[in-house]
Amino acid sequence: MVTADWPGVDPAWSREIAVPSSSAVDVPGTVRRWHVLDNGAQLSSRGLVPAGTLLCVHGNPTWSYLWRTLLAAGSDAARPWRVVAVDQLDMGFSERTGEFRRLADRINDLGDLTAALELDGPVVTVGHDWGGAISLGWALAHPQQLAGVVLANTAVHQPAGSPIPPALQLALHPAVHRWGTTTSDAFLRVTHALAHPPLAPEVRTAFMAPYRSSGRRAGVGNFVADIPADASHPSFPALNRLAEGLRGLSVPALMLWGPKDPIFSDRYLKDLLGRLPHAQVHRFEGAGHLVAEDRDIATPVFDWLAENGLPRAASGPNGTASVAAEPLAPEPLESAPADNAPLWAPLTKLAAGPAGGDTAVAEMADDGTVARSLSWLELEQRVAAVAAGLQDTGVGHGSRVSLMVPPGVDLTVVLYACLRLGAVVVVADAGLGTRGLSRAVKGATPDFLIGIDKALAAAKVLGWAARRISVAELPAARRRVLGVETSLAALTRTGAARIGAAGAGSNDNSAEPRALPAPDSPAAVLFTSGSTGPAKGVLYTHRQLGAMRDTLAETLGIRPGARLVAGFAPFALLGPALGAVSVTPAMDVTVPRTLTARALAGAAAAIDATVVFASPAALRNVLATRDSLDRAGRDALDRVELLLSAGAPVPASLLEQVQQLVPRAGLHTPYGMTEALPVTDISLEQIRAAETDAAAGTVPGAGNGVCVGRPVHGARVAVIPLAANGTAAGNDPVMQPGVTGEILVAAPHVMEAYDRLWLAQRESARTPGWHRTGDVGHFDADGRLWVEGRLAHVVTGPDAVVTPVGAEQAIERLHGVGPAAIVGVGPAGTQAVVAVVETVPPVRRPGPAAPELAGRVRAAARGAGVAVSAVLAVPAQPTDIRHNAKIDRTRLARWASKVLAGGRPGTP
Repeated sequence: MVTADWPGVDPAWSREIAVPSSSAVDVPGTVRRWHVLDNGAQLSSRGLVPAGTLLCVHGNPTWSYLWRTLLAAGSDAARPWRVVAVDQLDMGFSERTGEFRRLADRINDLGDLTAALELDGPVVTVGHDWGGAISLGWALAHPQQLAGVVLANTAVHQPAGSPIPPALQLALHPAVHRWGTTTSDAFLRVTHALAHPPLAPEVRTAFMAPYRSSGRRAGVGNFVADIPADASHPSFPALNRLAEGLRGLSVPALMLWGPKDPIFSDRYLKDLLGRLPHAQVHRFEGAGHLVAEDRDIATPVFDWLAENGLPRAASGPNGTASVAAEPLAPEPLESAPADNAPLWAPLTKLAAGPAGGDTAVAEMADDGTVARSLSWLELEQRVAAVAAGLQDTGVGHGSRVSLMVPPGVDLTVVLYACLRLGAVVVVADAGLGTRGLSRAVKGATPDFLIGIDKALAAAKVLGWAARRISVAELPAARRRVLGVETSLAALTRTGAARIGAAGAGSNDNSAEPRALPAPDSPAAVLFTSGSTGPAKGVLYTHRQLGAMRDTLAETLGIRPGARLVAGFAPFALLGPALGAVSVTPAMDVTVPRTLTARALAGAAAAIDATVVFASPAALRNVLATRDSLDRAGRDALDRVELLLSAGAPVPASLLEQVQQLVPRAGLHTPYGMTEALPVTDISLEQIRAAETDAAAGTVPGAGNGVCVGRPVHGARVAVIPLAANGTAAGNDPVMQPGVTGEILVAAPHVMEAYDRLWLAQRESARTPGWHRTGDVGHFDADGRLWVEGRLAHVVTGPDAVVTPVGAEQAIERLHGVGPAAIVGVGPAGTQAVVAVVETVPPVRRPGPAAPELAGRVRAAARGAGVAVSAVLAVPAQPTDIRHNAKIDRTRLARWASKVLAGGRPGTP
């Protein structure tokens, strides 16, 4: 009899059951003893009727203890589910059979158990590691009972051309296998060490409990030996049948993944998604193989059950389950003008018209001359040729193509070629840093990677699994080293040849374009800057990209024939879609502050620019280097009609200085984010008016933040009011002046979803019909939106909730103070407000500010209604790489806590 004395486990869940075996490895009439954790009897004793059953299957070398949080959550009276967590035979506290049980045997064994339990539907299988494959085998064999599947870090197929993970190769090696898995407990200890954060000692002890002696570890060794490393393995046919069978599985599916798993990496997730494309996925950044230990999986599992028609059960008098009513969606939006024309429609139209010979796209050399350019007709022809070449290489509808090419001619061509083919472009720039970029690429699991030499080298070193295509043609030796298959130049030649052959009447129709992608099919995954946590992939459809184009054109008046200098990568890509001539200045677009005044003016002169887009950091460096401008450069900037700046708050003082460089231009600062661009828009004149209203107090609600103007055409904006604890837990949007809350937006150009981040997507869309931005702000009585900061950066003191931007603006007006940040130190609800300021000139060492400066900062913050407890000074604020402007307040808060606790200041 098993004594269930394990942390987190109710002893009432532990039970043993005698199960008649039908396995081919057992003699007829054999009865096997199984141990399970099962809350069914406990639910019955409380008069609770479960909505269904979760059948949880562990992998190797864990046991049913892995699923204790699901058992606890399923025992909640608010949403009772029966949870049966099994110990597989020869594992956990189930019987040691003395037989080698292969994959097919284990699937059969599980069927024997559920028959003995008289388990009826609806059943949702839950599997981890090799328990995932076994649970799926049961699912395919019991379609009448199956209601859904949940998978965590598992695999059903070894991708072609890739060996099994090195750790498993080592465990399978004849010199290591028996000692590592059975004679010693090394395999268990190594597995437990994969937890992030490390397992608590008592939890580690519980996981070791069933495997204390070598005699009890035979199943661990057999499990490893049953891994089908290649087609000759006895279990390969069973696994292959299972893998192919999944393609017909249509029940709801959820995949919870730990990306830091050295065994079941993202390539196995990609394979599973190819078989279950309808599955909802959440990748827990920072989690690993033991994702059920690393993160709370019970909450998402039970929320997913409720959202997918598997209702939360309630123990009403008739024992039936109840389903919560859906909140009402907002009123239908006034859509921006759109006819579902593809993003590239203006490009094709201009190429065929009288402007076909005019410049469409150009890029600048460091010496201020035009390095390369294409006319509209040449661009159209190049796009068609590359698309044909890519199609011949295997790129098609749904293929994910990671683009690691600097903005300019090459990126424009390959982007529009991919979109025409229905491929999904993945854009994650070097501004994320090596670690962030690698995390983004691996998470997106591209099928192809097109990049410059540096990107291809990174792919090789960092293990980015994708077929590689170089931008330039490389020597044969270099191609072999980098694993490059072909180049854009080669694809252009082969594609053009095929198009030419088709035009000459050849029977070769392989160059003919396939059907255009549907408007609601995926088009792009664009990554956020990562300034408020790990960068998130943002999925857009073709319809949404078209709506973004149309909204920009309608809001800002950018029409075909406009001439755009794009110092910000997204606008460099949207130029052709707007019908605008676009040029990329000589700069590193991943480091905006590398844009100089001479480079900006040279680019403007090259195309006689009418529109300029640059980030605030870029504009600051342009101003800092303006003395280098010659007469021709000043004249070129004098002809600019519209200047846009976004990516971070743009102070009016900065715009005032920029206005002197572009005296004829209207200055606009659209507010938006990767998930929705733009949301609102405001001009310099409107900023001046808003600041005047705030200073005079003539418009209720004006002030305490950055005024970002009114919603753009086709968009609606609202807020969810902040609660006393600094959260926006409500679900009722309001638009009343002076109410601070989380900012919501609804528009045709809002993203489709966060890519493979189901929990983040669920949170952002939990107010039906709206996207929750994570920013906080309020409206004034004139309908203008004022942004007060990020929800995650709200400070919750004992007497007040403090949003940071208003006080930061007041502090930044002081002489000798640069960028400032307000952060909270201490537990939520009792936080002290700390101001961290960058000084001008920079202080020599970070730490507590000088008394005189601290006094001035406190007084300025007090004038904004904020009581500052401490003032710290730094030589430079930590900012994001992409914008060089967004201060990392979370990092600053950790640093401030350390300093105020008496630790060595160090660098924040």
